[in-house]
Amino acid sequence: MNIPLFIGGWGGPELIVILFVVLLLFGGRKIPELARGLGKGIKEFNNARATVESELKEGMRQVELEERQKAEKKEA
Repeated sequence: MNIPLFIGGWGGPELIVILFVVLLLFGGRKIPELARGLGKGIKEFNNARATVESELKEGMRQVELEERQKAEKKEA
C-alpha cells in the first residue's frame, strides 16, 4: 500500500523534507527573520486568546451576579 507523504502523521522524514524546502525557498539569511515574524504572530495570538478568555470569564461573573441578585429579590 502506497501512503502519500504527510498522511500518516508527522515523523522525522516529513520534518526533514519541510526544513529542506523552507531552506531552499527562503535561504539561510531569511530564516531568522521568518522565525522572528512567526514568534511575534504566536505572541499576538496568545495575547488575543487571553483577552477573549478574560472577557468571557468576566461576562460569566456578571451573569452569575445578576442571577444572585434576582434570586435575592424574589426571596425578599
